[in-house]
Amino acid sequence: MDEPRKALLDAAARPFLRAGRSAWHFARGKLRFDPVFFYILRHGFLPNTGTLFDLGCGQGVLLSLILAASRQYRCGLWPAGWPEPPQGLRLGGVERSVGRVAAARAALGAEAKIEQGDVRVSDIPSSSAIVLFDVLMYLEREEQRAVLERVLRALEPGGVLLMRETDAQGGVPYQAAKLSEQVMEIIRGRFPPRLYYRAAAEWADLLESLNLDVHSAPMSATPFSNVLFIARRSAA
Repeated sequence: MDEPRKALLDAAARPFLRAGRSAWHFARGKLRFDPVFFYILRHGFLPNTGTLFDLGCGQGVLLSLILAASRQYRCGLWPAGWPEPPQGLRLGGVERSVGRVAAARAALGAEAKIEQGDVRVSDIPSSSAIVLFDVLMYLEREEQRAVLERVLRALEPGGVLLMRETDAQGGVPYQAAKLSEQVMEIIRGRFPPRLYYRAAAEWADLLESLNLDVHSAPMSATPFSNVLFIARRSAA
């Protein structure tokens, strides 16, 4: 990892020290080993202004990265060839876990509005960007569509939905992802674990059925068959 990217990782993880060493280590691990975070910045998918709302935001790692990116860019510590990061986004998110909400609030303070709630019913503000990472697999198929319909109503014309899910036709990497998540669900006390995956093509079809323009990219730097969907609403 080159020096500007290492500096960005350090800057994004550092605020989580206010939530404890465990939260800090988790943030560093996600930023170092999960390719989706830097991929989004490197390809300039985020708008510069408006509201970014993260559904199922966890402890707010992506939001912290966006804040750190803005500061690092202004200081001249920015990876060569990367587009300018967002400078004027209002940041918010919703998360079910009380502990993760507490960690996000401790790390981000007044720079992001984090609510505790269920993505199936929580309010989604009018947004120029909405993020939905590794959330829909926990919801039944009818609930998946219902959440996406609510996302569409909140997404402003020209806005972007960034959604990541596992490809159920991903072979061994899919089986690895499914087994890993089943174990985590059992550890969380949810037995039997109920997970609802779709093939990547089916996820894309679902998004396109909502009149979104969809592109996808494999997040293949992990052992799992994760796919990032970049779904844009028409500006018309």
